[in-house]
Amino acid sequence: MSASAFDHPEVRAKATAPDGVHDRLSLRDHIVSVEIGAFQAERDMVQRLSFDVVVEVAAPEADVQDDVDLILSYDRITWAIEHELAAERLNLLETLAERIADRILAEPLAMRVFVRIQKLDKGNGALGVEIERVPGQGDDTLAASRAPVVAFFNNAALASDRLAGWIETLDALDAPVVLCLDLPAERPQVDLARAQLNIDLLEIEQSAWSLAARFPELTVAGTRTELDWAMKNQLTAVWAPSKLVLDATDSPEAAPHALARWFAEQWQASRMVCFGDPLPTPHTIPTQTVTLDQSDF
Repeated sequence: MSASAFDHPEVRAKATAPDGVHDRLSLRDHIVSVEIGAFQAERDMVQRLSFDVVVEVAAPEADVQDDVDLILSYDRITWAIEHELAAERLNLLETLAERIADRILAEPLAMRVFVRIQKLDKGNGALGVEIERVPGQGDDTLAASRAPVVAFFNNAALASDRLAGWIETLDALDAPVVLCLDLPAERPQVDLARAQLNIDLLEIEQSAWSLAARFPELTVAGTRTELDWAMKNQLTAVWAPSKLVLDATDSPEAAPHALARWFAEQWQASRMVCFGDPLPTPHTIPTQTVTLDQSDF
């Protein structure tokens, strides 16, 4: 069976099926409106994307007995799309396709995936990208990453003479660690809310770089890729929040405590450690407060 480059991914999958693949799940013409694009004209507007996904799976080793938990469900395909669209605003269809493929291939039964994404509102035709991936070919972060510990330092904690000891203890934990910092009290003030948000985020990022300059064991991470890489390699990262916050689809609060809590929830942190003050509002992640007179935690 032959196939052309313009055939549906299902046709291409059948034409190149490897040995041992007997089942194939497909999603056709799944249309979602979302904000995406690298150009300024594509910001603050939504456009339609069309998704075609084919997943090849190994034949079940035993009778599935009509049990959805024993198969790779169709819902996992649409969930992978929804999850990656909600995670952050992206510039490139290529990045979105890679992340969807990686998430689907994290499923134990998935053997190969084809992902085609097209923009339907750009010009007279459909503009898009198509990728083919197998396990181990893409980013293995989903399989290798572990829930991080998120540590929030208020300004008093950052000025404390115990800071070095706290960072040393965090760095020695057998878990990825991400530090979130308070907003400096001295900063420019403007009337435009969007401009003030950008100023505040940049002020936090300057603090992040200043802290990393004092402690060489720290690395500053601002993008999802940088954060994933730091967590995977057991590096203690200081979060530079501008990109993730400005690209977020759920508009997190700009207050530093709220940003730290939002980050912990996004990355499904195992726990939070708050240095200086407790979080002003409770949330679902286990949280410990370390006061300024505590050396250990």
